Amino acid sequence: MIPNPKSKGRPEALAEKVYQALKQDIFEFHLMPGDRFSENEIAERLAVSRTPVRQALFWLEREGYVEVWFRSGWQVKPFDFEYFEELYDFRTVLEREAVRRLCSLPPLTCTEVLAELKRFWMDTPRPEDDRVVSAKDEEFHTALVAAAGNQEMARVHAGLTEKIRIIRRLDFTRNDRVEATYQEHIQILQAIFRQHTDEAQRILTDHIAVSKAEVRKITLHRLQQARSQPAEAQGAVSSHR
Repeated sequence: MIPNPKSKGRPEALAEKVYQALKQDIFEFHLMPGDRFSENEIAERLAVSRTPVRQALFWLEREGYVEVWFRSGWQVKPFDFEYFEELYDFRTVLEREAVRRLCSLPPLTCTEVLAELKRFWMDTPRPEDDRVVSAKDEEFHTALVAAAGNQEMARVHAGLTEKIRIIRRLDFTRNDRVEATYQEHIQILQAIFRQHTDEAQRILTDHIAVSKAEVRKITLHRLQQARSQPAEAQGAVSSHR
């Protein structure tokens, strides 16, 4: 339930809360690709009126997460694997360029702009909880691009990151993938600090390519397995297929 649903604040603020709640449901697979639901179901579950729900759903539709079905409510859009692979390709281009720029920086400057990444991935013992590594993966790649110093490139990359987040998380449902990610991040940083551009770009490209390949392996069965604990799933909207 959204806090203070009866608040007299701006309607846009309430719609924003509904929007964030629904997006989180989609990212956590409480609302699964292909699930159908009505505005009334969402409004009842979140204890709000249909107006902010409808506005939030239009925002999500514009971003490509849901689609409206004439006279039959809304649906979480099924995965379009070719679309996600194109996003991964574009991401590779941006991150390779970021690595090239970082490798061309003076060593001291490079160490300074990547200090936080170095601290977590190279100077601190690996966390025992793989979920921490999973959460830090996205930060690693966005920080690399941001550190390259081109704000527009960082903005575009952030948008790509947002779009692939829903499917990217499934790449961390296996321990071997978490381990590989951790080691490859270290190797990328080491190559950058040595200013070995070709090596850093090669490791990065292979790193993203493997993650991209995992996209094609995702099935509805795996998505079902990716659901959180039963208690967390209680807030999910029931599917009407």
